[in-house]
Amino acid sequence: MGTGPAAVPPARRQAGTAGAATAGGQGAQRAGLAALHGTAGNAAVAQWIQRQEVPGANEEARKNAVDPTGHGEWSTFRDMMAEAGFPNSVTDAAWQLVLGGLAEQGRLNDEAMAKFTERQEQRDHRASNTWYQELVRLIGDYLEIDRPTMALWSGGIDTSVYARSKGHTPLEATPFGGVVDKLSLTKDWKLKTPMWNVLSKAFVNRARGPVHIFLRAYNPDSVLIAQEVPQLRVVMALNPAVKLIWHPVYTAADGKLREVTKGLELAADASYSKRDECVQVLYDYLRLKHDPENANSERAHKEMSDRLATNGNPR
Repeated sequence: MGTGPAAVPPARRQAGTAGAATAGGQGAQRAGLAALHGTAGNAAVAQWIQRQEVPGANEEARKNAVDPTGHGEWSTFRDMMAEAGFPNSVTDAAWQLVLGGLAEQGRLNDEAMAKFTERQEQRDHRASNTWYQELVRLIGDYLEIDRPTMALWSGGIDTSVYARSKGHTPLEATPFGGVVDKLSLTKDWKLKTPMWNVLSKAFVNRARGPVHIFLRAYNPDSVLIAQEVPQLRVVMALNPAVKLIWHPVYTAADGKLREVTKGLELAADASYSKRDECVQVLYDYLRLKHDPENANSERAHKEMSDRLATNGNPR
């Protein structure tokens, strides 16, 4: 999924190439505290030491934070980062920050539920993880895209794959996003989802032109609609070149993703300048044209039906 060294600045690619030669040696095997100190500063190092005693931290996450190279995916992460062109110092510090964030996230998740009732306030508090924020400052340049247009999506990972097949670049196709996307990191997805939310906000802040948004399902509470698009509108206010292009996507019975036209036909491309028009077309197709025998779009149809019912509309 990663776009590889082509998306990394040349100076960093050279540093990454030199670092890769010693990836299996002493430098790659060190705990990484020195690299973290040099990259994230004294405050982060102090937190690295203190996090061993974070109350409420997931035990596995705490153990991995204290012994980062003992994590089962460390060598995989190290090798993929080298292949993508990252210097060893960035690799070491990024790994420390990812694992530190996982150890910290349990407490933030508990606080979010205890202190806030609004969904967005809970999401914002979970995303306030200082480790993930520091991670973005460290690897932000590696969220730039080398293909011409940024892509966002909602409705399952197949939608991301489809966006890439159309020549667009979602977060998980950036150099760093591509590495992290291939890792499990932890069995508790609630510990790593906020990391993706932080990364996605940093990603959309780097929009420089048209942004293609692919919808296979519409959920106003999704990260796409509640976080990414509002942030994009902030970017649009500062840069008129950033425009949103919406694509309603339906998975046909043969498993192929197609886009829905205004005439409710499936086509290779159907784009809209307004979100509401895109959602209306998608809903109309799911209501009127969806084949109940098509299991590929059963979930999207159910979500649409449930949302209409919740809003007082007949199924």
